[in-house]
Amino acid sequence: MTTPDTSAASAPWDTKRGPNGQHLIRRSLPWLGGIFLLSLIAWGLWPKPVIIETGAVVRGPLTVRVSEEGKTRVRNRYVVAAPVAGKMRRVPLKPGDEVKAGETLLTAIEPVASPLLDPRARAQAEARVSMHEASLKQAAESLDAKRTALQVAEADRDRIRAVTRVGTVSDTDRDRAEGDAAMRAAEVRAAEFSLQVIDYELAQARAALERPDAVTAGNLVEVKSPVSGRVLKVMQESEMVVTPGTQILEIGDPTDIEIEAEILSRDAVTIRPGDAVEVEQWGGENPLKGRVRRVEPAAFTKISALGVEEQRVIVLSDLLDIPEAAKALGDRFRVEVRVAVWHADDVLIVPAGALFREGNDWKTYVFRDGEARLTPVEADHTDGRLTEIISGLQAGDEVLLHPPDTVMDGTSVKKR
Repeated sequence: MTTPDTSAASAPWDTKRGPNGQHLIRRSLPWLGGIFLLSLIAWGLWPKPVIIETGAVVRGPLTVRVSEEGKTRVRNRYVVAAPVAGKMRRVPLKPGDEVKAGETLLTAIEPVASPLLDPRARAQAEARVSMHEASLKQAAESLDAKRTALQVAEADRDRIRAVTRVGTVSDTDRDRAEGDAAMRAAEVRAAEFSLQVIDYELAQARAALERPDAVTAGNLVEVKSPVSGRVLKVMQESEMVVTPGTQILEIGDPTDIEIEAEILSRDAVTIRPGDAVEVEQWGGENPLKGRVRRVEPAAFTKISALGVEEQRVIVLSDLLDIPEAAKALGDRFRVEVRVAVWHADDVLIVPAGALFREGNDWKTYVFRDGEARLTPVEADHTDGRLTEIISGLQAGDEVLLHPPDTVMDGTSVKKR
């Protein structure tokens, strides 16, 4: 009998096994995936260098400036006003027109016509005329009576004078007759003057009822330019009735300009006449040079755009060596004014963006061997871009500019 080979036969429920190599690979795949996942997690959690920008600490000049918006203005401006009351003719000039002193006619003022009377005012004026007419008749009758009395007194005086015998008329009677005649003559003259006064009052009352046309011949007042220059502003152009002092126009020389800046009072105390000034954003590429001429002694209150009350001081500056392009500047043009209040030729300076405060102390991060090192410093003057360092840094050090919040002492950093 033949014995069957049981080594080659297997039960259906037995696990089929492949070669040994493939079996090991299949069993190691989950472990390899786990190791790879853990590597990714470790790589993601591993601290990476912070990308930063650095600036150099160097020695050089530093100028501290006070910057503020300013405006140009004509140094000497003249406001022409109406010298008399009347009807002003239309002003023919426009802003920018040239005028000459004593020659250019700005406008003319002529008398105004009499105003119209309302019914009540007319009735009152007519009543005044009637009253003065009655007073005139009364004065005339009084004058006739006084003249008659004068004739009687003169007749008595003449009769007494005709008596020549001594003792016929006493001296007292003679003096009384002479005095009575003189008194009657004075009363006649006074009555004549009263009659003239009433005549004038009657004429004045009648004139109030009339409305004569305005006569310009000989009454026209011409207003001429008091100085040479150009018209800056016309306050009243149309024809109108004006009163003395009414502003008509403004005249000045736009080539003679100065710079006006409203500086905060805390900054104005550091500014002195003669300080150097740079005028920027005037429309040209290069800044204009100037000098402070005056710092006004009184401040004024101004509300800022944020609604904060600020005390400001007007600082006036003169331009030096004005280039041809800057001559196009006119009155009230906006500029940027920078006044130099402190200067040193050789100081240790660092970019202002590298400094920050911790409490009351200034500190910075120094870039050293790929790490950020927190360093306390002592700072002094600054112009907003560069700051003077008194101690804590040396020339040649590199500092972090605007370090992010993730940077701390010893943090690994990398230059951008």
